[in-house]
Amino acid sequence: MKLRLHLFAALLALLPLAACASPTNPTEGDDYEVIAGGKPFAPLTGGQKVEVVEVFGYVCIHCAHFEPQFEAWQKKQPASVRVTSVPAAFGGFWIPYAKAYYAAQSMGVLKQSHAAVFKALHETGELPIQNAGDDEIGRFYAKYGVDPAKFAATMESPQVAAQLDKARAFGMGSGITGTPTLVVNGKYRIKVASPDDVLKVADFLIKRELAAAK
Repeated sequence: MKLRLHLFAALLALLPLAACASPTNPTEGDDYEVIAGGKPFAPLTGGQKVEVVEVFGYVCIHCAHFEPQFEAWQKKQPASVRVTSVPAAFGGFWIPYAKAYYAAQSMGVLKQSHAAVFKALHETGELPIQNAGDDEIGRFYAKYGVDPAKFAATMESPQVAAQLDKARAFGMGSGITGTPTLVVNGKYRIKVASPDDVLKVADFLIKRELAAAK
């Protein structure tokens, strides 16, 4: 009995260490994977040397939790690092909100509406996760000064369809199976799950890519 208690106490002592573990020296296979034949989402321009893509979904609760931390991290990146968000186009109820992302971008209301969409889906219930129609989504975006009917029409426009196809192709080519997932320079898909660890691995890979670009 005493032996069991000692073993149990030892396990309890190890739990905080496991919970706090983070990749101080990320390794391929454990913390990130090399994407065979991977390509960047878009060409780098100007002084940009590294692309970081966040594949996310508005309907994903993990993305909603990750977004504030990711946004704060994004603001700290130098001009040589371009951070791009790409909505996952897995199909089904992911699609309307992927279209909404690109429609909001096209109509100039993405920045002010982005966090609010997460809140409307996962906190207030103002938007439904499933069976969301274009008109319903359009009415939500009306609070940002756009015509709801025009927003709904933009969701079904050829421009948005082309952007959705590009997002889908990137996701498939990068082996994306869940969200949120970060991809660095089209080469590396980060595997770790906790937000802190994801960003630490991203920092590691960015540093390596910047050094290689010199």
